Amino acid sequence: MSKRDFYDILAVSKGASDDEIKKAYRKLAIKYHPDKNPDDKAAEDKFKEAAEAYEILSNPEKRQRYNQFGHAGVGGASGGGGGHYGGGMNMDDIFSNFGDIFGGGGFGGGQRSGGGRRVMRGSNLRIKVKLNLSEVAKGVEKKLKVNKFVSCKTCKGSGAKSGQFDTCKSCNGHGVQTRTQQTFLGAMQTQVTCSTCNGEGKIVKDKCNTCHGDGIVREEEVLSVNIPAGVAEGMQLSVSGKGNAAPRGGINGDLLVVIEEEEHELLKRDGSNLFYDSYVNFADAALGTSIEIPTVDAKVKIKIEPGTQSGKVLRLKGKGLPDINSYGHGDLLVNINVWTPQNLSSEEKKILENLKESKNFTPNPNRKEKGFFDRMKEYFE
Repeated sequence: MSKRDFYDILAVSKGASDDEIKKAYRKLAIKYHPDKNPDDKAAEDKFKEAAEAYEILSNPEKRQRYNQFGHAGVGGASGGGGGHYGGGMNMDDIFSNFGDIFGGGGFGGGQRSGGGRRVMRGSNLRIKVKLNLSEVAKGVEKKLKVNKFVSCKTCKGSGAKSGQFDTCKSCNGHGVQTRTQQTFLGAMQTQVTCSTCNGEGKIVKDKCNTCHGDGIVREEEVLSVNIPAGVAEGMQLSVSGKGNAAPRGGINGDLLVVIEEEEHELLKRDGSNLFYDSYVNFADAALGTSIEIPTVDAKVKIKIEPGTQSGKVLRLKGKGLPDINSYGHGDLLVNINVWTPQNLSSEEKKILENLKESKNFTPNPNRKEKGFFDRMKEYFE
């Protein structure tokens, strides 16, 4: 099932400002908030959908990728879920990431996730993947060997040998400390992340010998990544939850797959269109012939009409690359170059001498041939 457009979800225009996006998300978050809609699965889904849209559009880098490549640019490589919040993150994940929107809790002013305890998040990983033109055209599944932090199997990611923790005495398990400061307006209270427990609200009682209390260890993992057809050089795909694991059972980071495109020997790419330079001798150009043209996967025959001029562009409709947003295929444009022979034999020279006086071999000065760029402009219009 295809995803809805993120701008449509938040009911904002593509040129909406950061402030407009934040206000639109806050409005939806309040409307579909789980505290206001208890046991309402439809409202919960809309709440998560709005959170995913906001997570992408509030981030300048992700928003740029989404504007350029659509959903594939921010979550199309995962094959299964793709998106962050709609694809498996729970409510606590959303509240943890968007504390500035929710004020750290629900409508009653209470705090979520254990009284405001901080949920750790693993860092993202970035890896480059090289694709040839055939892989770009069809899409491909790549097996990637990644060295990253994973959850410790010995302590199941808790960091504690016995699975036991002590409540942090500095914050009494809340994960935050309240500071009071006297100003000319009176006493001002601020909350800061507890420096003793790093906002977790608990301290490992007996550290795991394998991960030394971190809950994560470095390990090599083979990941299967589905890359959609039509990707382009420099495009960045996001695989949700496949980055570094977070300390002590937090939220995994994402794997960012950066596309590198190998140059094809014969075909040149421009968006979803392909270009090929074909050379024919002037006898074939004058008399007409059939020639073979390479496409992404095979060769096809095309007809050269008698009297074809050098610089003529032939279009093979639909023989280009698929559009990343599923808007069909581009075309293969064949630029015909008539080859002028060199190093003629005496017999060949004599034949041409006899022909050059013919009116058919005399250029017509009143006929104006269009240049290559003029023909390209005419084609695209």
